[in-house]
Amino acid sequence: MLYKPEYDPLGFAIFNYYRNKDNTPVLVTSKIVEDEALPPDYFFREYADMPLLERIALKKCRGKILDIGAGAGCHSLFLQNKGYDITSLELSMMCCEVISGRGINKVVNRDIFDFDGDRFDTLLLLMNGVGIAGTLDGLKELLKQLKKLLNPGASILLDSSDLIYLHMNKSGELEFDINSSNYYGEIEYQLKYKEIIGEPFSWLFIDNVLLSEIAEECGFVTKVIEYGPHYDYLAELTMT
Repeated sequence: MLYKPEYDPLGFAIFNYYRNKDNTPVLVTSKIVEDEALPPDYFFREYADMPLLERIALKKCRGKILDIGAGAGCHSLFLQNKGYDITSLELSMMCCEVISGRGINKVVNRDIFDFDGDRFDTLLLLMNGVGIAGTLDGLKELLKQLKKLLNPGASILLDSSDLIYLHMNKSGELEFDINSSNYYGEIEYQLKYKEIIGEPFSWLFIDNVLLSEIAEECGFVTKVIEYGPHYDYLAELTMT
């Protein structure tokens, strides 16, 4: 489902920052972690201001690239300026206006699960972009869909985090039910920007071991490229 402005807090915030330099943050709430204030200018950062994992991922991109969940287009803009053939794919209509306004040549307002327009050499899912899967079952469906978009020898670059640390006490011991039917990385969020309140949605954070197992089921080999400073990592998936 495409995000229309009246139901799109993040898209509205990004659009408002682009047009008016209004950096009013988006409030991100969940029952698992503390509320977070997310300033929209973060989506406009330059390469030098990006986390290390993102910079490494951008350097590993090659060929024809699909930037999935492009946001305000910061990754797409960097790659296009480097001469790559880049397509920005984004659910938010307002984000797509921003991306186009920033000069990206190919912008597609579509859900990745409905996208079948082309084949690519690199699929990019940064800022925990794989979270769009929502759940572990959703991840399987996402990987099956992404496989249809890959040229021979192509790869998927994604970053994510292992939220196991949220269930550790001060002694480093785990405090959660290992027999729970719900994976601890399946989080329900809700966003609010000024008076605009979005619908609750599921977002997936997946540890690299489980990612590798599920990817293998779907016909991929997983390689962790780099680990971040706090349970995060960058991975590359290639077809077997």
